[in-house]
Amino acid sequence: MKFINKKFFLPFLLVTTLSFAQSRVKVDGVIAVVGDYVVLDSDIDYELIQLKAQGVDIKTITRCELFGKQLEDKLYAHQAIQDSIVVSDAEVNGYMSEQIDAMVEQIGGMDKVLKFYNKKNEEDFRSYLFDFIKMNKLTSQMQNKIVDKVTITPEEVRNFFKAIPADEIPVFGAEMEVAQIVVKPIITEEEKQRVVAKLNEIRQDVLNGSSFFSKAVLFSEDPGSSSNGGFYKMNRKTPFVKEFKDVAFSLAEGEISEPFETDFGYHIILVEKIKGQEVELRHILMAPKVSPQAIKDAKEKIEVIRTKIINKEISFAEAAKSSSDEKETRNNGGVLLNPRTMEPRFELTKMDPTLYAQVSDLKDGEVSYPILDEERGVGKFYKIITVNNRTEEHTAEFSKDYLKIKELALRDKQIKEIAKWTEEKIKETYIKISDDYKDCDFTNNWLKK
Repeated sequence: MKFINKKFFLPFLLVTTLSFAQSRVKVDGVIAVVGDYVVLDSDIDYELIQLKAQGVDIKTITRCELFGKQLEDKLYAHQAIQDSIVVSDAEVNGYMSEQIDAMVEQIGGMDKVLKFYNKKNEEDFRSYLFDFIKMNKLTSQMQNKIVDKVTITPEEVRNFFKAIPADEIPVFGAEMEVAQIVVKPIITEEEKQRVVAKLNEIRQDVLNGSSFFSKAVLFSEDPGSSSNGGFYKMNRKTPFVKEFKDVAFSLAEGEISEPFETDFGYHIILVEKIKGQEVELRHILMAPKVSPQAIKDAKEKIEVIRTKIINKEISFAEAAKSSSDEKETRNNGGVLLNPRTMEPRFELTKMDPTLYAQVSDLKDGEVSYPILDEERGVGKFYKIITVNNRTEEHTAEFSKDYLKIKELALRDKQIKEIAKWTEEKIKETYIKISDDYKDCDFTNNWLKK
């Protein structure tokens, strides 16, 4: 478990392209030059291996397609440098450390990571990953610069929709808005003090010479780090919760914090090393336990809230604002945001399966019976759910689905703008393609015919 904001998703980086490092280029492996960058034949070989490892059917993917994508990425990166877009080494190193930590945790050790990426040692792997991340960030920022200036008018949206052939008009899936009220069991002060006292006891043992590593293995309740002695490496951009970062960066090397609280429970931290902006630390997490009586009390409380809503003594939104223990949603009347779109609508076919099971049979305005749920870092809690503004699967209608159609129209305009930009930059950029790939049917005019 990384002590990140619960609304933040830190994806596991599965690299699907190889970057360019001039010091490692073999002349006989160069298949293209794009400005200051080259593409190696091994880049495509490696990408095919990566795609296969992800379960992609590579029989449907040609080397020419992958080669075209490599050329596009190199063009973006080259032009980003010409446009003075800067990606600092510190930014790359910080992000790289986060990704390596995620890889090690997911794959199960640095040795396995090196084997997966076919790298002889960690230094070689870091050099490779640095190059990839830097080029990827340059590419991304260049793409953003191209499309950020693209806007669309209501008339353009209307014309876009009118131009869609009748048999190609998109079909939008069934959607709904979801709102919830959460009641968390109350943890007694005595239980909190018991945990704090235990952490203070462990802290004193370490100060007296005991191993923090061993204590973390024995007592920490963090499944992501306890077996590794509570170890984490982080910088100020690492997305841990604020309270954890504030304490971590306030300590000197060798110092152990007093117990402190986050949404996950109580912690103590030992800082082992400070390397510039990076901190290597160990920590122990212990969470106060919820009593059966507290869970029972929470259920009774949420049943009372539900009854008041059913009896129309209070609206669901008003009850959420006054009684919900979920601070992220209560000020919005309990309305959940779709993590895919950050908008308050969920498409049923793309909804989290657990949430889908809880809401699929509800009618608009109906309030569920209390549901006992559990979330890492939160523990057990009761909630009630309601759904609103349900729409069934339907063929797109301009007035009803304007926002979705606008999004499609804007995306189409952005794609055309990128195509126009690419065509112009290909003309003014030095590009050389190996004879082995000149028979490819490229989307873009890489051969400058």
